[in-house]
Amino acid sequence: MSYYIRVLGTNSSTIPLHRLREISKPALLEGNEDEDGWNKLLLSHASGAEIAIIEKNSAIEGELGAEEIQEFMEEVAAYKPDSAAAWLRSYLPGVKVIYAFQLLSGTDIDDGWSLLHNVYGEIKNQACGISQADGEGFSNEDGHSILWQFSDTVTGAWNCAVLTENREWKSFEMDLENLEHREAFWRSEVPQGAKLIEP
Repeated sequence: MSYYIRVLGTNSSTIPLHRLREISKPALLEGNEDEDGWNKLLLSHASGAEIAIIEKNSAIEGELGAEEIQEFMEEVAAYKPDSAAAWLRSYLPGVKVIYAFQLLSGTDIDDGWSLLHNVYGEIKNQACGISQADGEGFSNEDGHSILWQFSDTVTGAWNCAVLTENREWKSFEMDLENLEHREAFWRSEVPQGAKLIEP
């Protein structure tokens, strides 16, 4: 089964392919660009091992991206914290473009993850948006997870954020395996003992 990470952007301005190729070095970035920009790229190692396929989809009505946004709107309502789900339901209609990264086997060799993140980071910065990853859920503009969509067996430290009464994000590092940490997060609270992340 394919694994995807996505950038949900509020800025649909074209990101020049030559700029992404410069960022991606020493990896190769193949694709075509016309007057409307590019729609699909292949990131690969110089050896030919493929790292990721990157697709750009408009989120305007009638386009594939708009269908995805509608699916996300319905999906997030079933997850906690409720405050983050509500925030996402108000944020998602403003998304104008979705960049979907299909991760391939080349991510696991020759520092493929770092090469991928160079391109991903540039696109996220230019698109001015949030992110979503299969099996992990949604992150805010700062890249901190805001909605619990992990499996029950997840472990490790993770950067998360909850929405305060002042509608500001409070960021921290939590232990995903710790049930007390999970329950506090679900209530939109900073878990006791969690390490705060300063803005």
